[in-house]
Amino acid sequence: MGSKKVLNNYGSFDVVFKSGKGSVLTDINGKKYIDFLAGIAVNSLGHNFKPLIKAVSSQAKKQIHVCNYFLSDIGVKYADELLNATGFEGVFFGNSGAESNEAAIKLARKFGQLSGGAKRKTIVTLEHSFHGRTMATLTATGQDVFHPETFAPYVEGFKTIKPNDYGSLKDAFDDTTAALMMECVQGEGGVFPLDKEWAKAAADAARKAGAIVICDEVQTGMGRTGTLLASEQLGINPEVVTLAKAIAGGIPMGACLYRGKGNVFAAGDHQSTFGGNPLACRAASVVLHELLKNGFLSSVSEKGEYIQNTVKNWNLPCIEDVRGKGLMIGIQVSKNPVEVEKLCLEKGVLFSTAGKNVLRLVPPLNIGYKEIDKGLAIIKEVLEK
Repeated sequence: MGSKKVLNNYGSFDVVFKSGKGSVLTDINGKKYIDFLAGIAVNSLGHNFKPLIKAVSSQAKKQIHVCNYFLSDIGVKYADELLNATGFEGVFFGNSGAESNEAAIKLARKFGQLSGGAKRKTIVTLEHSFHGRTMATLTATGQDVFHPETFAPYVEGFKTIKPNDYGSLKDAFDDTTAALMMECVQGEGGVFPLDKEWAKAAADAARKAGAIVICDEVQTGMGRTGTLLASEQLGINPEVVTLAKAIAGGIPMGACLYRGKGNVFAAGDHQSTFGGNPLACRAASVVLHELLKNGFLSSVSEKGEYIQNTVKNWNLPCIEDVRGKGLMIGIQVSKNPVEVEKLCLEKGVLFSTAGKNVLRLVPPLNIGYKEIDKGLAIIKEVLEK
């Protein structure tokens, strides 16, 4: 199998997929699977989405990549579309969530230097957070499991506080703080939404100390939680937002949006060879167009509520909690979540685990209720047994 030759990235299962359509994947043996994973919240429009395929194919005939010494017509067009839709003033395009977060970290450090001198460089993040696997984003990640000694030494200038804990805000920020960096829903940490009032208090405290606010929306952004940006629901108006995963429907792409006091990047401050190439921008334009269609984002919220209510109504003793926003849902179980994941995979439904004992469901945003019901039925059957 391919896993014998390719780096065992996430501890891969012995399944090889060859095709997909909508919210259904097919492996090399012809077996079909309901997709509640969407490439870890990447394939927001599912598989083989015709407008996306058409746009990418058309763009590939024109132009796939242009050196970032120059601009592409589709890149300029998409930048305008994204900034108009989100209300930000500028954007850096990269290839991934980690690269977008690296951009945000560098931007925060520059802001700190400009606003408070050399001492203003600390970035405050949250316990249970996840920001990526580069050295800086690993350090920013508030989970010890991601900080093995084999990768030490880590990057200086980060500190963590407890989320949804008002006591943690008392001494969190001072004149050495450059930024507060947080996820609106902690995905890898176990699908924990931030409390709205606490998030506002944290943002206010950070700004009072002279820092900016960064929202890592690599997983929550681009419609996943039922609004274009999850930070809209928190009402904190961040100076910086990072995006990736779903932004281009499966084509590798990331973005770092900035405005106001966060708008400090100048030419040469941060660069990317492949970032924002014409192919990725064309795909991203299709995704954004679909998300902004009348009723699309509200349907994401409706489907999410349907899934949560359905699971809660099972009244299974092994289910300890059901939480999330939109189509980013965590089912906390008393059983071994990896064993549940394996058994469900055998029966034809994909999802992943998160945190210590959570089943994470992040299906395509346009998944149908037929596929939702079929996938949930399999999960229920496995949990009952």
